[in-house]
Amino acid sequence: MVMEVPVPQPSTEFGEDLRRRRLDAGLSLTAMSAAVHYSKAQLSKVERGIKPPSRDLVRLCDAVLKADGALNALGTPAVAGTPNAAVPEEVDEEDWMMQLSPDGRGRFQPLGRRQVVGAGAASLMRLGMGGPGPVTPAEGTGMLEASRALFAHYRRLGQSLQPGFLLPALIAQTHTLRELSARSDGANRRELLELASRYAEYIGWLVQESGNEQAALWWTQRAVDLAAAGGDPALAGYALVRRALITLYQDDAEQTVALARRAQSGKLPPRIRGLAAQREAQGHALAGDHRACLRALDRARALLARHEGSPDATVIGSMHLPDSVGMVTGWCLVDLGRPGEAAEELDRQLSLVSGDALRTQARYGVRRALAYASDGEIEHACTLAEPLLDGVATIRSATITIDLHRLARVLARHPDHTSVRRLGPRLGTLSRLPTS
Repeated sequence: MVMEVPVPQPSTEFGEDLRRRRLDAGLSLTAMSAAVHYSKAQLSKVERGIKPPSRDLVRLCDAVLKADGALNALGTPAVAGTPNAAVPEEVDEEDWMMQLSPDGRGRFQPLGRRQVVGAGAASLMRLGMGGPGPVTPAEGTGMLEASRALFAHYRRLGQSLQPGFLLPALIAQTHTLRELSARSDGANRRELLELASRYAEYIGWLVQESGNEQAALWWTQRAVDLAAAGGDPALAGYALVRRALITLYQDDAEQTVALARRAQSGKLPPRIRGLAAQREAQGHALAGDHRACLRALDRARALLARHEGSPDATVIGSMHLPDSVGMVTGWCLVDLGRPGEAAEELDRQLSLVSGDALRTQARYGVRRALAYASDGEIEHACTLAEPLLDGVATIRSATITIDLHRLARVLARHPDHTSVRRLGPRLGTLSRLPTS
């Protein structure tokens, strides 16, 4: 089947409303051009309906003219052809199959028993798991301690390596924990399943970083299933936050807010509700709703300030942000069309992040460079972006690449700057989305 994708047409409604609001605000085309850092010629074409506005221009105009999201709603096309972060169809898997090739390529696939036999895989070398007997409490406790330490090391490695280097080891470790839990009972079984669920959730995030959203959703659902089997239904709430991250990067504000709100039930732990409120704020920022965004951020800060749960439990969400609400505030201000405020907040927050957290530095560093570029500070944006590019090339993040592409697009409007011409070729190469 061949599906034709309709080409977006210029929005005359947006252009007319933009012109009306600009004139009502007493701004000339020259003044408006200076405020949003777009040329008068481009603004004129948008107002006359000759050229469709970019998402970045829509956000900036909405903020400058204090439209409270009205221009954003007119200038943002409905998200078409993207699933509402639907969970992939379940496979009644009994076996996980992983293929590792010497050329660096790999493949993972869950298979039911009949599929394994039908594919002839049953004749492959089988690895014994220590016989059918139960795991002793001492063995289970030892494995838990070692696996928790490993998990912390893997998360640190994930800051500086491509996902593909870590995924085989993480998948194998998740399988080991799953198998050990089946031969354990009591507290050990619950803790093994809980830790396996954290591994699976982290795999889901790394898979999303590699550009495979459907596989990310599959692993997130596996994490939910493992946690539920261990008597912890709360991770299902965090799975909604993870799904909302996917819709966020699809520019789907409505779905992002809806999913995040579903994860704020009073029955869930404060940390999960706080992370959900942060994600809701990001969705409101996409929609240009400044007040709703700030309200959600206030809820997030109050919830994340509450410390509950075991000190030995693995951290849900980022472990590399000293002030996650502050950093997300800076993130949201970019999408709210307030790049100057965003740049100041991101400056403050990035000064708190460890230099070893390469992926975090790159993610929010590129966002900061985008904020400065959108605010017309082209030279400073290039100065900030240039030292990040080696790290971006190393970690190969699909989500960071989205912002890198936005940065490249903003800088391309200023070809007269020497620094833009110098960075242009490499930005063009790195802003191509990695494939899974």
